[in-house]
Amino acid sequence: MVSSKVAAAKPDSSKKLRPSKVKSLAKYEAKKKARAAGTLKKKPKQNLLSGTATWKVVYKSGTWRFVHRPTENKLKAKAKAEGKPTNETRKFKKSIVVKPIKGEKNGETREVHTVKRKAYYPTLKTPKKHRARGLFKNHKRNIRPTLTPGTIVILLTGVHKGKRAVLLKTLDTGLLLITGPFILNAIPMRRVHQGHVIATKTKLDISSVKIPEEIDDKYFKRTLLKKKPKKNESKSLFVQKPKTYRPTEKRKSDQKLVDAQVLDVIKKHKDKKSFFLYLSSMFGLRNNQYPHRMQF
Repeated sequence: MVSSKVAAAKPDSSKKLRPSKVKSLAKYEAKKKARAAGTLKKKPKQNLLSGTATWKVVYKSGTWRFVHRPTENKLKAKAKAEGKPTNETRKFKKSIVVKPIKGEKNGETREVHTVKRKAYYPTLKTPKKHRARGLFKNHKRNIRPTLTPGTIVILLTGVHKGKRAVLLKTLDTGLLLITGPFILNAIPMRRVHQGHVIATKTKLDISSVKIPEEIDDKYFKRTLLKKKPKKNESKSLFVQKPKTYRPTEKRKSDQKLVDAQVLDVIKKHKDKKSFFLYLSSMFGLRNNQYPHRMQF
């Protein structure tokens, strides 16, 4: 009757092991026997405060150098008293060795480096590139306190400079979302940097205005258009003309939706006539008018 237990496969002794493997196995077997007999000696742990450590154990770089300096000095004094070598007394290996050379015209001796030198040295020191940790999307946006939703702003740069617009909200990138409305001053919904506008004290209550959620920074990303043909290219009938940017139907409908709500807010205001004239007029300076002395 065959037993259910299967004998463990013994390692094949015919295979030769590496000398290092044989040595480590012998050391392991010796430790195993000593542990079974109870004669295995445990190494004492090196503790800086117990006095069993040497001065070499103390950290000697960065901030730890200052923290452990008293302990290092104490251990150095102890090593000196016992006659053990320290940094001041021990002998270091020489990096350059003088070797004799045969031949009358060869200078008899030559200095040789004990460690082989590098074959390549860069001509310029290039700074090490570190991986960016603080991503732009995680940056804190510091928006001026005067730039709140509903504030009338004056544009200082771009195609619409000098015109006034209504601030709708602040986007995640820190840019401002503004609108004319388009029917008053031909300013569509667009993004503007806060450094390119002047915030006025004139405000509208646009809490009732509902801006579609999809209007964000990705909403304003433009598609790449075909470049103009080069001078060398033949101007045949089959060459397509370069496309110009035109707003999509979705953007036109969103513009009408938002502008209709903003215009309703202006119509409900007590100074609606003044608001319509104010938004449709251009900003400019006349004689003896200085922007740093004016209140907007």
